[in-house]
Formats: sequence, C-alpha cells, structure tokens
Amino acid sequence: MERSEKDKMLAGELYDAGDAELQAALAATRDWLVRYNAALATPTRERRMLLAERLAAVGEGSTIRPPFHCDYGFNINVGAGVFLNFNCVILDVVAVTIGDRTQIGPGVQILTADHPRDPAQREAGLEFGRPVTIGRNVWIGGGALILPGVTIGDDAIIGAGSVVTRDVATGATVVGNPARPLR
Repeated sequence: MERSEKDKMLAGELYDAGDAELQAALAATRDWLVRYNAALATPTRERRMLLAERLAAVGEGSTIRPPFHCDYGFNINVGAGVFLNFNCVILDVVAVTIGDRTQIGPGVQILTADHPRDPAQREAGLEFGRPVTIGRNVWIGGGALILPGVTIGDDAIIGAGSVVTRDVATGATVVGNPARPLR
C-alpha cells in the first residue's frame, strides 16, 4: 500500500505539500489560529484550553502569547512552564519539542520545513522536514531563527537575533549569524 503524503511528511521524507489532505489540515489550523489569535484578552487558562485543541502537548503553566503562527500545530510538543512571547512562528511539518521552563522571546522562528537542493524536486513542489528539539530551561532571545534539524541542549542561551544553523550544547551560550558559542 502506498503511504500518504502526510505519512511521508511526518517521517521527514520528501512529500507533496499541495496534497489535498495536507491542505485541509493547513486550512483547519488557519481557522484555529484565527480563534487563538483573537483570544489575546482571554484569560490564560482559556487560551491554554485553545492550545490543547490543536497542539500535540501543552504542559501545565505554559503560555503562548498571541499572535502565534504555525503550520499544523499537531507536531508541536510544549513542556510545562514554557513561555513564548508575541509573534512567534513555528513551521511544524515534523516534530518540534520544547522542554520545560524554556523561555522564547518575541518574533522567534522555529523552522522544521526544508526544501530539496535539487531544483527539479523543488519545482515539483516537494518538501521535507527535519525535527527541532529544544531542551529544558533554554532562553531564546527575541528575533532568533532556529533552522531545521537543530537540537538545543538544556540550559542553553540563544542570543537575540541569532541564526542557529547547528546543534547547541547543553549550557552553551551562542550568538550571531550563524550562531557561534561565546568564548
């Protein structure tokens, strides 16, 4: 039996992003985002209930301030006590895991979506994803960009505006474009 484009996407394989099932999931997430992003003045508890409708997991005491943007939502796992400030973007074609007590500044982008280097595959509309894992008690400064396939270790600090292109060690502080450890 041939696997669905969604199954291929979730496995991190090349998939057709224009597939009807995936487009329907994107539309459902857009509808949910309209409701969630209109809930800025709603009490945190009610916003957490909205998050639980779409995200894979939302730990106790976690807050995501609207506006928030994501592709699907169902690939996002948020630990307990996590804080995402205004205007964060998560492109979650595969798993995004955010550990307990992590703090993420405004305008941070976490990207799992990637594109083939082969121009014919790109022209055919094929994409793939690489998961992003962020450890516990991580601090990510405003405007940082976390690229596909990156793992950030526990207790790490990502400087504001940094572009994280490779894994970050536990306890490390990285800054710049591309992000490099402080010495």
